[in-house]
Amino acid sequence: MNEVIDDIELDEAELLEVEEAAGNGETLYEHFRIEVDKGQVSVRIDKFLAEHQPHSSRNRIQKAADAGFIHVNGNPVKSNYKVRAGDVITLMLDRPHYDTTIEPEDIPLEVVYEDDQLMVINKPAGMVVHPGCGNFHGTLVNAIAWHLKDLETYDPNDPEVGLVHRIDKDTSGLLVIAKTPDAKTSLGKQFFNKTTHRSYNALVWGNFVEDEGRIEGNIGRDPKDRLRMEVFPPDSEIGKPAVTHYQVMERYGYVTLVECILETGRTHQIRAHMKHIGHPLFCDERYGGCEIRRGERTASYKAYIQNCFKLCPRQVLHARTLGFVHPTTGQQMDFTSEWPEDMAALIDKWRKYTNSKIEQ
Repeated sequence: MNEVIDDIELDEAELLEVEEAAGNGETLYEHFRIEVDKGQVSVRIDKFLAEHQPHSSRNRIQKAADAGFIHVNGNPVKSNYKVRAGDVITLMLDRPHYDTTIEPEDIPLEVVYEDDQLMVINKPAGMVVHPGCGNFHGTLVNAIAWHLKDLETYDPNDPEVGLVHRIDKDTSGLLVIAKTPDAKTSLGKQFFNKTTHRSYNALVWGNFVEDEGRIEGNIGRDPKDRLRMEVFPPDSEIGKPAVTHYQVMERYGYVTLVECILETGRTHQIRAHMKHIGHPLFCDERYGGCEIRRGERTASYKAYIQNCFKLCPRQVLHARTLGFVHPTTGQQMDFTSEWPEDMAALIDKWRKYTNSKIEQ
């Protein structure tokens, strides 16, 4: 079965894919079909599919059923449905099946580091990491496939190599890619055990009272907006645990530049956590950052903010540092990437604005 939902390290393009798949159900297309054998004993459909589709977890299958994607004999069923001999099980989505084979595409890459085991890439804002939701070409994965097209041992369609983690389409910064299965296993364990070092720089609305802090709250999909994540109490059974540490870097009165360090890697973690504490990322449309959240009511200030939005028309979030232990040498590897031009220009604009206010 195709992977429908994955809560950890899911990027915006994949969230959009889920939303499109939900659709209004007017026209449905078959993406998967299996007929239950005559001798099959009665068993829950999520267990049945997990046994027959080893590349899909039972959790993903349950979520697919809950979203109305799994049908039996033409009708949607929930994950607790008991399959019967002769049942025809299908995965139905509201878009035609698309060939998801990853093809190499000649797209420029900023390679920060490369050896025979791995690559570190500085991803620009606006580039989708992985094909999905209409973005079947022009992604980072397609670019990597081209860059490594002469490496016989690298297959871009093999899940045992490639991306180790992800960042959103409109987030810029560092990513590590594994060239070998052993490298991906090693790096994957480091991310799972939280021994990697990652920091992000973000411009957020508002001025913090404190210089540093810790945000803890489960992150799960917002029931009112499937493309947005919501923060739930840590002791709730909703969502997955998430912790973000932040430290103020510079204050500009109405906005603040902060460094964020993640203990976990949940979907939209920084964006959701910052909104939760009343400091949404500047120009983050999905989380309310494209509204004037702090400042003056004057026409000149409103015009200034609109100019800021145009200067950096995306959430102001950059994966600045990345550190891990090399899979084969055991050496500590640490990387830092400079702010992209749009973010650097925006921060410079806020610095000048703040200085002009001080001089008045």
